[in-house]
Order: sequence, then structure tokens, then C-alpha cells
Amino acid sequence: MTQDLKGKTIVITGAGSGIGAAAARRLARRGATVVPVGRSADETAAIAAELGTSPLVADYSRLGEVRALADQLLARHRTIDVLAHNAGGFFPDRRTTEDGHERTLQVNYLAPFLLQSLLHERLSVSRAHVIVTSSFGHWTGRIRLDDLSYEKRSYSTSAAYSDSKLAGLLFAREIARRTPQSGITAVAFHPGVVNSNIGTGAAGMTNLIYNTRLGRATMISNDKGAAPLVHLATLPDPHSVNGQYFNKMKANSRTSKQARDGDLVANSGTTRNPCSARLSAAPEAPGLLELAALPGLQVSTGGSAQVHCWTVMPSAVDAPLTSRHLPLS
Repeated sequence: MTQDLKGKTIVITGAGSGIGAAAARRLARRGATVVPVGRSADETAAIAAELGTSPLVADYSRLGEVRALADQLLARHRTIDVLAHNAGGFFPDRRTTEDGHERTLQVNYLAPFLLQSLLHERLSVSRAHVIVTSSFGHWTGRIRLDDLSYEKRSYSTSAAYSDSKLAGLLFAREIARRTPQSGITAVAFHPGVVNSNIGTGAAGMTNLIYNTRLGRATMISNDKGAAPLVHLATLPDPHSVNGQYFNKMKANSRTSKQARDGDLVANSGTTRNPCSARLSAAPEAPGLLELAALPGLQVSTGGSAQVHCWTVMPSAVDAPLTSRHLPLS
């Protein structure tokens, strides 16, 4: 039995194409108000026209655009029932964004993390359900808190992608851990190997899989890849899957060992505690703070600059059950 979606607001990032667009169409047909967010203005406008709604555009390689996206969502929607963090990319080379982060990490993880933090209060009031598009590739990911941006290690596009998908899975589980206080539930899923444009420009084995006729013949359609997202967005009781990882439509699927490491931050002696880091306000974004110290994102509350103490990974020591705000000294 699925949930009646009339009156529900569902925000889907990465909705300009691929499984995001496919899910947006299916959810809109079932009565939901679907808010498509995409990087391409043309693609996102096209899907929004199909849905009879307004598009929102943001390039996740620019955190300023993520902040602007959050402002638009807060201004337009008093309630957000479902937030699907589906945007992502697989990039052929290592680049540093204008915000100072490795591009894959920022687009696939830090930008969604920032959006989640900026929308936290609205999501909490809405008792929202958060869905994170992860990947089976998280199995080969390895989070190194002292080298998240591959400045010390030899860079690999596949490794960077896997790391970012592992981070997303851990983030979904951390949101779920805080449900008793925040009211926000979360789940992560692997859509399958989908015939989408995510691998455009990839190299090596990934190029053979995504950008050759033989490789594409083994992939599933965008509509089939969207099935888990649609299923998870329409559950009558999101608490029934809270904190789980779906491998396509299979609930409670196995994950890597590091994806189950609840002490990942607590055991690291190389990472600064974001709740004690000294930070400076961003001049181009009054009232907000730049992403200045990992693992942590800084936002403002009540007009004063404060640290929003979400951790990048779960931590029994540094991450309280509820998100807290500490005044900056």
C-alpha cells in the first residue's frame, strides 16, 4: 500500500535528467507537488514544464548557489515532506572548486550536506523523509578524514566517487540516528547501474561501462533506476525504513564495514572538532559562514553567526542526538 501524495511537497535534486527526472514524473502523476532541482537550466525547465511547476537551478560545484537554492526553497515552500538528495556526478579528473574542495566530494556530498543543514529547521517541522542516492560503489570507498580531498593520496576518479557515495550513506544513517529529536527520517539506496549521463567524460573501465554500446546494453533504464526512489518517497510509514540501505528494491542490504563505523569521527585524532573550530563570516554571504573546517558545516540561526554542529560522519562523542548551535567566540 502506498501513500496518497496529494498535498505532499517533494524536492528532488538532480531532477533535470536521469532517475531524478523519471522519479519526478511518476511522483507528480500520483498527485505530489514535485520541485525539480537541476544544474542545467534548459533540462530542468523542460521537466518543470511537464510537471506544471517552477524549476530551481543550482550548480553544486558552487556552494553559493546551494545557499541561494535553500533560500528559494524556504521562501516558496512552508512544508517539505520529502527531500531526495539525488544530484551527483562522476568526473574524469581532479579539480578544486572555487570553495576549495575536491569537486567530486563537493558535488556528491558537501553540497547536499550544506543544503540539508540550511533546510534543517524546515525539514524538522515538516517531519520530512530524506532519501539519499548512494551507490553499490560505496563498498570500495575509504574515508580518510585527514585527506578528504585527495591532496595526499594519488587521485582516482573511481575512488573519489566511491568515497563520496560512502559519505552519503553515512550521512543518511546519521540523520536517522537523530530522528527521535529532529523528527526527520532518512534512508539511502543504490539505484542499479543506470543508463544515464552520469558517466559522461569518464575514463578507464568506467568509460567502457558508461560510454560504449556494449556497456550501455547491460544497464537498466532510468525509469527502473528510479523505482527505489519512488518507492521510498511513497511509503506510508518512513520510520519503517529509517537508517536502512536499499540495494535497488532490497531493504536492509549489506554495506561495507566502514559504512557501519559509528565511531569514524570519534576515533580520528587528525580532524578538528567543528564545534570548537574558530571560523570567520563569509563576506559574500552575510549571516552565513563558509565551510571552513571539516568535518562540519556552518550556518546561521536567529541572525547571529553560529556553528551548526552536524558532523560529516557519525560520532558518538562529537555529534549529539540533536543538532545544536554554539555561538562563535
